[in-house]
Amino acid sequence: MESSIETDAATLYSPREIANSRQWCRNAARRSAKNFYYSFLALSGDKFHGMCALYAFLRVIDDIGDEPGITATLRETRLAQWQHDLERLNTDHLDSHPVWPALHEAQRRFGIQIEHLRAVIQGVQSDLDPVELSTFAELERYCYHVAGAVGFCCLRIWGTDSPKADKLAVDCGLAFQLTNILRDLKEDAGLGRIYLPSEELGRFGYSREELERGAINDAFRALMRFEVERARRCYLSAEALEGYLAEDAKPVFRTMFRIYRGILEEIPRREYDVFSNRVRLSTWSKSQIALSELMKSRWRW
Repeated sequence: MESSIETDAATLYSPREIANSRQWCRNAARRSAKNFYYSFLALSGDKFHGMCALYAFLRVIDDIGDEPGITATLRETRLAQWQHDLERLNTDHLDSHPVWPALHEAQRRFGIQIEHLRAVIQGVQSDLDPVELSTFAELERYCYHVAGAVGFCCLRIWGTDSPKADKLAVDCGLAFQLTNILRDLKEDAGLGRIYLPSEELGRFGYSREELERGAINDAFRALMRFEVERARRCYLSAEALEGYLAEDAKPVFRTMFRIYRGILEEIPRREYDVFSNRVRLSTWSKSQIALSELMKSRWRW
């Protein structure tokens, strides 16, 4: 994957440092992003490296929040250090982690706003303590931090800066994160994280205690039907985002969209049982989606 490495007086890193960082980020994306990584290959060189840098940064932050065997205090300390380093991204030569040179280059090249990267760290920080949300508005704010802000970063890399596209990116992030929340109800409840608003649990007559023990009853199914329909409306709105994207970015968006939506639709197919086994698409299904989108993009070009 060829691309230029920008060098000017404002660059804090040498071409070699940027190249090494790009390679580290590419390896991290290939290892962790799996099927999404193959959709990145449809992007032109600089966009490809930008997506790998963004993904690697997000992966590291997310891993700090979920890394087993360390205390909440240590997680908070590490996240605080990452936020401190992020604030210095455009002024200091950072050598605390190999992701920084490539992220710095991507941030400058594509105009990614520091506030959106900061929002992601804040979202992970909010998960360090037990989570209990009261209203859907609170859930929307949480989803913005962990998903909507990521969408803004992706749009900048993909070359899109339309306010209409930004609004659709928020809808898309909400759809993706609602899917994650519904899929991971059991795991999150075990960690003391209850993302479904308490006012909605109460509306359907389903208690937190029932959620924590994985009770499936008529109240739970009614609640889940409501939540799935809400997520479907978000997907329906977010579909229009494709129309704002350059051709080389569309396969990345469609791959993510199809995989996440496929996971959502698997939930009602299982009669809303998200407790017995983790809801997922098969590796084969996800691979087929990613490869089909990549092949379509190659055919167009």
